[in-house]
Amino acid sequence: MVPSRFRSLVLFFAAALALTAAPAAAQDLKPVSLGQSMPDFALPVMQGGEASIAGLAGKNILLVFPRGLAGEKHWCHVCNYQYLELAALEASSGFRKARNVEVLFVLPYGKDMVRKWAEAFPSQLNDIDMWKNPVEGAVLDEKAKARVALMRKTFPHRYLYEKGQVPFPFPVLIDEGARVSKGLGLFTLEWNGAKIDQNIPTVFLIDAKGIVRFKYISQTTFDRPLAEYLLKFLEIMDK
Repeated sequence: MVPSRFRSLVLFFAAALALTAAPAAAQDLKPVSLGQSMPDFALPVMQGGEASIAGLAGKNILLVFPRGLAGEKHWCHVCNYQYLELAALEASSGFRKARNVEVLFVLPYGKDMVRKWAEAFPSQLNDIDMWKNPVEGAVLDEKAKARVALMRKTFPHRYLYEKGQVPFPFPVLIDEGARVSKGLGLFTLEWNGAKIDQNIPTVFLIDAKGIVRFKYISQTTFDRPLAEYLLKFLEIMDK
């Protein structure tokens, strides 16, 4: 029989060896600040395949952590609009090639949940359209008028798609278990009045050397950097 002290010693060294052999991405995921290197991570992509920070070496990266859920079975409308606003700019200007950038969206859910997020786009866009355009002849009090004004400012463009027609040009990463979101300090169980598994909406711009040049953490649901601003910052980064 192997002495218990010897068995404990073997287990200790086995655990230490396992930690040593663990991928760097699993160990180095921690909150990052401006001027620091974005730690590498690899995640499956909703559209198929896998994406990683290291795999995009030599490219700028626009890394977006959308909120995701904003309540029980209720997705954040601003997140979906943000994706489509960037998609529309890509379609009209081809900014990815012009600015040598890839755009990644990371959601802290499994594959099925991420699919539900994508499938909700048409209904979310219909909601936005109704918020911006009240029924003709409706009498609105001052509070309602202010909300309509906010919706029109927050969602200046009109995107309406039928089921199955929503464009998804940018990889949507599946962060099942929220390992990456938690490691970067972005995952939360309560934010902006909602108690649900979600990200704190955050945007990173990472240069071709892997250095974080821009980081924006939203304070409220409607607090997001404009797509045009991000593209302008990318232009400045390349100079």
